[in-house]
Amino acid sequence: MASTTTITKLGKNKVLKARAGIKALPPITQMAFGNGANGAPSEDDNTLKNELLRKDLSGIEQVTETNFRYICTLTKVELADTTINELALCDEEGDLVMIRTCSDKNKDDDEEMTFEFDDKF
Repeated sequence: MASTTTITKLGKNKVLKARAGIKALPPITQMAFGNGANGAPSEDDNTLKNELLRKDLSGIEQVTETNFRYICTLTKVELADTTINELALCDEEGDLVMIRTCSDKNKDDDEEMTFEFDDKF
């Protein structure tokens, strides 16, 4: 399965309100991991199909003028012996603003895994 990334309606609405000066845009602070993906995410989704863990980001990199990369590393004990096939970027308010489904990533108990999630315009 190819990875599919969707910006949620909630995420789009927050960007529009920030551009209109109605409300400040909360920063992305966490990544959520799950194993319930069953196809492409919908922009109407506000949750993962089966969320397993939310974790603070390990880092943020500016790749280009219109692309930021959000990075999160799972330690050996986090989600050990688990399959991961859905991810989301979560803002400071706890809302999922982007969701990605992907092929199964099997995380063994003797390895760290780093996930990168690009946000582009």
